[in-house]
Amino acid sequence: MKKKELIRTLKFALFSASAGIIQTVTFTLLNEFVTDKYWYAYLPALVLSVLFNFTVNRKFTFKSASNVPVAMLKVAAFYAVFTPLSTWWGDFLAEDWHWNEYAVLAFTMAINLSSEYLYQKFVVFRNSIDTNDIAKKEDNK
Repeated sequence: MKKKELIRTLKFALFSASAGIIQTVTFTLLNEFVTDKYWYAYLPALVLSVLFNFTVNRKFTFKSASNVPVAMLKVAAFYAVFTPLSTWWGDFLAEDWHWNEYAVLAFTMAINLSSEYLYQKFVVFRNSIDTNDIAKKEDNK
């Protein structure tokens, strides 16, 4: 089981890195070409990242057959707290304290990675890990 959980954690980190690339590219395009306000670039980038991350981690990392709308509502509850807080501290650090926007984004993404993993594992998919068709096929091998 330890090996399986280590692999699950590594998968989550890799898929989250992919979501991070989506978030960074979106943020960069908006920040450099559309707006000079941190949060105008941050929010759309975060939404795209969350949608991608939820989709791939539900299917391939947690291998969950849970009700997608219910799982999405649980994720939305997480982001109902995380988004305003991260938008506030990001805007504060970038606009008021004049931190580099990309350093703020990296800091925020690191917090998001660790907190979202724990939340998805112990709240969102707690009772449905390894229940989808992929997991069943692996168990039959």
